[in-house]
Amino acid sequence: MVTMHNLGFPRIGAKRELKFALEASWRGETTEAELIQRSRDLRRQHWQKQSSLHRVPVGDFSWYDHVLDTSIMLGHLPPRVLDLGGTATDQYFRLARGRSAADDDESVVAAGEMTKWFDTNYHYIVPEFTRESRFSPDAGALVAQVTEAREQGHNPKPVLVGPVTYLWLGKSKDGSERLEHLTALAEAYAGLLEQLADAGVDWVQIDEPIMVTDLAPEWRNALETAYHRLADTRVSLLLTTYFGHLGDNLELACRLPVAGLHLDAVRGGADVQRAVEQLPQGRVLSLGVVDGRNVWKADLTALMDWLEPVHAALGDRLWIAPACSLLHVPMDLDTEPDLDEELRGWLAFAVQKLEELEILEKGLNKGRNAIIAELAANRACHASRSHSQRVRNPAVREAVAGLNEVMGQRQSPYARRIEAQQRHLDLPRFPTTTIGSFPQTGEIRRTRLQYRRGDLSEAAYREAMQAEIRDCIREQEALGLDVLVHGEAERNDMVEYFGELMDGFAFTRHGWVQSFGSRCVKPPIIYGDVDRPDPMTVDWIRYAQSLTERPVKGMLTGPVTLLNWSFVRDDQPERDTANQLALAVRKEVQDLEAAGIRIIQIDEAALREGLPLRRSEWETYLEWAINAFRIAANGVSDDTQIHTHMCYSEFNDIMAAIARMDADVITIETSRSDMELLEAFEHFEYPNGIGPGVYDIHSPNIPTQASMVALLRKAAERIPPERLWVNPDCGLKTRNWGEVRPALAAMVGAARGLRQSG
Repeated sequence: MVTMHNLGFPRIGAKRELKFALEASWRGETTEAELIQRSRDLRRQHWQKQSSLHRVPVGDFSWYDHVLDTSIMLGHLPPRVLDLGGTATDQYFRLARGRSAADDDESVVAAGEMTKWFDTNYHYIVPEFTRESRFSPDAGALVAQVTEAREQGHNPKPVLVGPVTYLWLGKSKDGSERLEHLTALAEAYAGLLEQLADAGVDWVQIDEPIMVTDLAPEWRNALETAYHRLADTRVSLLLTTYFGHLGDNLELACRLPVAGLHLDAVRGGADVQRAVEQLPQGRVLSLGVVDGRNVWKADLTALMDWLEPVHAALGDRLWIAPACSLLHVPMDLDTEPDLDEELRGWLAFAVQKLEELEILEKGLNKGRNAIIAELAANRACHASRSHSQRVRNPAVREAVAGLNEVMGQRQSPYARRIEAQQRHLDLPRFPTTTIGSFPQTGEIRRTRLQYRRGDLSEAAYREAMQAEIRDCIREQEALGLDVLVHGEAERNDMVEYFGELMDGFAFTRHGWVQSFGSRCVKPPIIYGDVDRPDPMTVDWIRYAQSLTERPVKGMLTGPVTLLNWSFVRDDQPERDTANQLALAVRKEVQDLEAAGIRIIQIDEAALREGLPLRRSEWETYLEWAINAFRIAANGVSDDTQIHTHMCYSEFNDIMAAIARMDADVITIETSRSDMELLEAFEHFEYPNGIGPGVYDIHSPNIPTQASMVALLRKAAERIPPERLWVNPDCGLKTRNWGEVRPALAAMVGAARGLRQSG
C-alpha cells in the first residue's frame, strides 16, 4: 500500500487568525497563555484538514519562522538575547523582531538578520555562529505537539530542519568556520531525536533542501558525517529534499544511512528513475507529486501514468506527498465563493492538493478503475483551461514579438545621464528619501474597505486618499526629506494593486500566504496574457507633485517582482510572461514622465529570489530577468532618473548582474546585516548611485542618528560619497507614525551631519 503524507501545512489560518493573535500579543492586548491556546486551536483545525493522511506533519506550525524555531529547540541563541533573560517567548520574539511584548526601550536588542528561504518569498531568521556557540537540545515543545496530534487521533510525523541545512543557512559573526560546529550540532540533533524516540515517535522528516544546490566537497562530507552519527538513533529518518533536482547529489542522497528519501518530483522529475534504481533495498522513496508552490491543478492522468510503474517497482516502499511544504500556497479554495467559476476549476490550494493526493493514493492502492470519475473531471478542467479564449491576447503577443535590443537601452551612459539629472533635480550630497510606502493606518484600511464594499462613492474615496497624500507630503517636508513619495495610501499591496489594474490577473479574498511572522501577502494569479489598458498611478503621483516643490518619486513594481510574487501561469515560459509585464510597466513609466515626474522607482525586490538554485542556470535567468527590467525602465529621456529597490536577499554574488540593470539609483537592504552587502564592493565597483538602507523597518526598534552615521561612514569607505543615497531598508507601511517620525528625523540628521563633516 502507498503511504500518503504531507511535508507541511499553511500556519496562518484560513482568515489569518495567527497574524491577528500575534499582533494582539505584541501590543499587550492578550496574554501569552491566550496566544498559546489560539495556536493549539489552529493546529487542531489544520490537522483536521489533513485527517485523510497516513501521517500528518507536526512541528511545521510556527509563530514566526521554522528556522528560528530550530534555533530555540537547539538552545542556540546569541548572547544579546540570552543576557536579557525573560521567558522563552520573550527571547523568541526578541530575536525575531528586536523586542517582545514585555520589553521597554531599555531592553530591546538587534533583531536577527532576515533573508529569503531558498528561491521563495518566505523569510527566515538567520542562525548566528561564533567560536563560542553551544547547543542545549530540548525537544519538549515538539513532543508536546506530538502529544496533541495523537490525542486528536492523528499519526504524527515530526518535521525538523536538517543539521547541515541549518549550518549552511547560518552565518559566522566572528570569522570562524560554521563547519567547526558540525560534530557538536550532530550530537545535539541526536539528542533531539532520542527525546522524540522516548515519546514514541517512529518516523521523523528531516529537511535538507541544500541538497538541490551546488555543494562544495566539504558540505557533501558534512552530510556524510552528520547522518552517520544520526543513524544510531532510534527513529526512522525521512531525508527530505525539495525546490529542485538532486542532480550530482543523488548518489550521495541514496547512500546516506536513512530510512527514506523524499524527492521533489515536480521540479526534479528527472531524478525519480535514477532514485528507484539506486536506492538500497528496504528504503522508502517519497515522491512529491503535486506542486507545493503554485496553484494550478495537477494533471492526475499523467501522474498516474508514470506513478503506476514506480509503484509496481517499489510496492509498499512508495510514499507520495506534495513536492514541498504547502506553506507557500493559500489554504483552501472553498473560502473563495466569489472567484470566477471557469478559473476556479483550474485551481488547487493546499486543501485541494491533499484531495488530489488522496485520489492518486486511491488509484494506486485500489486500481485506476476506482478513480475513473475523478480522472475524467480532472481532464475536463485541464481541457477547459487549454481551450479558453481568455488566456490569449493576440495584440499582447504581437507586441512581445516586436521587442528589440534598442528598447532596453538608455539614450546615454550613466555618467552623462547623472549630469543632466543633477542639473534638473539639484539634490544635495547624501540625498534622503524613503522606499515608497508610509504607515497604513486603520483609517486608511477602513476607507479602502468601504470603497470596495460600495459604501463609499468613488469621489469620496478619491477625496479621502488625496487627504492622506497631503498629510504624507507635509510630514515629509517637515522631516526635511529631499525626495518625497506620495505614501501609497491607495495601495493594498505592491503586487496586488497593479495586478488589479491589468488584464490577465485574477484575485482572491482569502488567498493569504505567510511571508514571515505576522506578515502575510495575497499573491494574484496570472492566468493569461498581461496588458495595461489604462494608467495605474499617474493621477495619484501627479497630485502629490502638485503639492510640493521637491521632487516626488513615481512608485511602480517591476516586471520580475510582479512575476515572482504572483502565482504565475505554467503554460508558457516565465520569460514570455516577464516580457508581457515589462511592456505593461513601460507604458506606465512613459506616462509618468509625460506627466512631469522626473524620478521613477521601479521596485525589483524579488529579482534575487527568482535566481535558480544551481549556478549553471543563473545566467539564463538573469539574462531574461534583467532584460525585462531594462525594457520597462529605458523608454525615458536622460534627465528622468530611474531608481530600483531590492531587499532581504543575498545580493553579493549577483552585483555585477544588478549593475547591468543600469538603474540610476538602487536602494537596497543592508541594516540588519550590518552593511554586509559592502563586501561585494571589495572586488566590484558598482558604477551608479546606491542607497544602502540604514533603518531596519521590520523591527519596531527606532534607530539612533549615531547608528545611522556609523553605517553610512562604513558605506562611504567603499562607495564614493557623491553616489551615496540615504534611505530605509524597505517601505514603511507596516510601521506606525510614532516609530517612523523619530526614525526618519534621525536619518535626515545623519545625512545632514555627513554633509557638514565633508
